[in-house]
Amino acid sequence: MYETLLVLYLLVAIALIALIMIQQGKGADMGASFGSGASNTVFGSAGAGNFLTRMTAIVAVSFFLLSLILGGIVASERSPAEDDFLDLSVPTTQQLPQNDLPPGN
Repeated sequence: MYETLLVLYLLVAIALIALIMIQQGKGADMGASFGSGASNTVFGSAGAGNFLTRMTAIVAVSFFLLSLILGGIVASERSPAEDDFLDLSVPTTQQLPQNDLPPGN
């Protein structure tokens, strides 16, 4: 499940980047409106941006939700860290049995 969500997360991130790069900035038609008069408004028309704006919002929300879900999965799968400061006992050392001692002792 984690791998599937990770692949989906990557695809959503690529889609979000693509949607942002496709959109035209608000000031992109400003030069054309003063020079040639091809545009009716100074900051571009709002009609063409509605679909892209809505799709960007949907993809951005899904990106953030996937981020939260993946973060929750990673946080829950971590093993609980044991504090070394809580266990103040002396570590035990292993002693060799008498049979395993080298000859001469």
